[in-house]
Amino acid sequence: MAKYSLFINGKERSVDVAADTPLLWVLRDELNLVGTKYGCGVAQCGSCTVHLNDVAVRSCAVPVSAVGTKKVTTIEGLSEAGDHPLQLAWDEADVPQCGYCQAGQIMTAAALLKRNPKPSDKEIETAMTGNICRCGTYIRIRKAIHLAAQKGGKS
Repeated sequence: MAKYSLFINGKERSVDVAADTPLLWVLRDELNLVGTKYGCGVAQCGSCTVHLNDVAVRSCAVPVSAVGTKKVTTIEGLSEAGDHPLQLAWDEADVPQCGYCQAGQIMTAAALLKRNPKPSDKEIETAMTGNICRCGTYIRIRKAIHLAAQKGGKS
């Protein structure tokens, strides 16, 4: 076990875990930030997506020892009030069905809008590739990303 000081959602948090503990389990089990979901455990589905220095990463494949001084943002940290343009657009476009993948979808979309505030359909499809929605809401996800972009969705 080792002590790690992490900067998560704007706050410094300390954890005492093994160096190879995936960031996903640090967030969920150690810090009770359960919005980030476990999906596949091998970085293929996108349910566990968070931001490291504003870049979307699969937290199940990032050992806590690799985080260092990078800023971690989870779905809980995207907006304190839950009113990020993407979160509002998700509701407006009626995206969620089961909801399980939605935090990862939103975090991937937020990273996209941060680097490309007005993406085309093709750019959205490319950025969102690998985020699996078992309910098949891909058309509504794309619509929500466009809605958020229209409302100034980067943050």
